[in-house]
Amino acid sequence: MTAPFTSLTEFRDTLAAASGPDAAAGSAATARNGQLTKPPGALGRLEDLAIWVAGWQGTDRPRIKAPQIVIFAGNHGICAQGVSLFPPEVTAQMVGNFQAGGAAINQLAQTFGARLDVVPLDLDRPTADFTTGPAMTEDEVVAALRAGWDAVASDTDLLVVGEMGIGNTTVAAAIAMALYGGAAADWTGRGTGVDDTGLARKTDAVTRGVALHPTTDPLQVLRCLGGREIAGMAGAMARARVAGIPMILDGFICCAAAAVLAQAVPGALDHAVAGHQSAEGAHARLLAQLDKAPLLSLGLRLGEGSGAALAIGVVQAAVNCHSGMMTFAEAAVSTA
Repeated sequence: MTAPFTSLTEFRDTLAAASGPDAAAGSAATARNGQLTKPPGALGRLEDLAIWVAGWQGTDRPRIKAPQIVIFAGNHGICAQGVSLFPPEVTAQMVGNFQAGGAAINQLAQTFGARLDVVPLDLDRPTADFTTGPAMTEDEVVAALRAGWDAVASDTDLLVVGEMGIGNTTVAAAIAMALYGGAAADWTGRGTGVDDTGLARKTDAVTRGVALHPTTDPLQVLRCLGGREIAGMAGAMARARVAGIPMILDGFICCAAAAVLAQAVPGALDHAVAGHQSAEGAHARLLAQLDKAPLLSLGLRLGEGSGAALAIGVVQAAVNCHSGMMTFAEAAVSTA
């Protein structure tokens, strides 16, 4: 399905028109959960996850048969401010590694039987430095949103989006500050491991960038401060919301993209759960703003969709238990 929007206004309208989960299927799944061969609530959050997926799939016996991971890559003009430990060339080099099957996300995708797609977005054309002007024009941000939308496969039944882009923790921090307020230091972390001087440069860049673009419109925040890969993730998330595909959020950068949607349209993230809480300092703060409790907390800070990819296994386990277990009646197990 080709993206049905050509402007930010049309994108917002498309997202706002998305329908919710199937309430009848959710109720039927809840009833089935109460009859399975286990004490009530014994599977904890797995039970809630299975019922959540059931509502989006429109059946009381959901299955995950075609999970998809999409990695978006982009480069950033803000890197000229010395905000990253690595040069921008690493973005393209890591894309090559993804395509060759040599990265962590490749191994995780294989582990959980997920399709993996890599979408580089104009790597030879970084966004503008957001401390001197808007990062993207409207045409550029819409093109990235459309690329994200179009990257979601037609048969996907569980979506994970990830990213690669040197400098993008700085971009994510600026987006979070613009959306939720606070000081730059509240949102800016060490990313790939910058020292104190590098962290000070990042924090200063975020402060100046947000001050230069005082818009309150979340989609304009994305245009003025964001990156192509962040817009790509947002476009894929929006496609999943419109198509009723459950999705798992990854770390700080992914959640910054998600926050744009959440602030733009109420309920835009109803189809999403948080896969993990990363070691990037402000991720917990951002999850709290999104009201998403993470499924895992393993000290990860890699990006690439890696934490969300790990959580695919949790969601698969939840629906397999729910749909595969017998009820007390089927198993001839006494309830008294």
